Amino acid sequence: MARLFILLFSAMFALAACTPPPPSVGPDGKPLPRVYRIKNADTAKIQFRVLDSVNALRTAAGEQPLQLDAKLTAAAATHARDMSVQNRPWHFGSDGSSPLDRVARVGYTGQLIGENISETYENESETLAAWMEMKSTRDVVLSPRARNLGFSWFQEPNGKIWWTLVTGT
Repeated sequence: MARLFILLFSAMFALAACTPPPPSVGPDGKPLPRVYRIKNADTAKIQFRVLDSVNALRTAAGEQPLQLDAKLTAAAATHARDMSVQNRPWHFGSDGSSPLDRVARVGYTGQLIGENISETYENESETLAAWMEMKSTRDVVLSPRARNLGFSWFQEPNGKIWWTLVTGT
């Protein structure tokens, strides 16, 4: 009798531990987003992956490749963090600064071409693909005048990423 009781209790405990896996698609039929976590050690890999992707797009469009620029990257990093503080994706800093102000502050001596921003849970490749779908952001990436690229992000603890890409002459 005790053996039967233990067997039934064990079976009920095992079944109770079985929970169905979470759904992999949402009600719209699209895959549910997964949090993309960025480690500090991934910074250079991500920046060069974006640079390579941008340059592949530029080559396909007949444009010259860009070089990663530390000053533009610093301006991009500052703005990505500031957008998180403001909790809104827009081109003006919490101090009223514009993209022109930010590249001047870091000592960039070239001319600003443009700035692309994004608030998302998507990775850098998906974000670049989204920028390429809109003419205004695509023009920043493919500008014939651009020679330099700055790219950075800020990731919040919940996984949300604020991306900023800056191009200049």
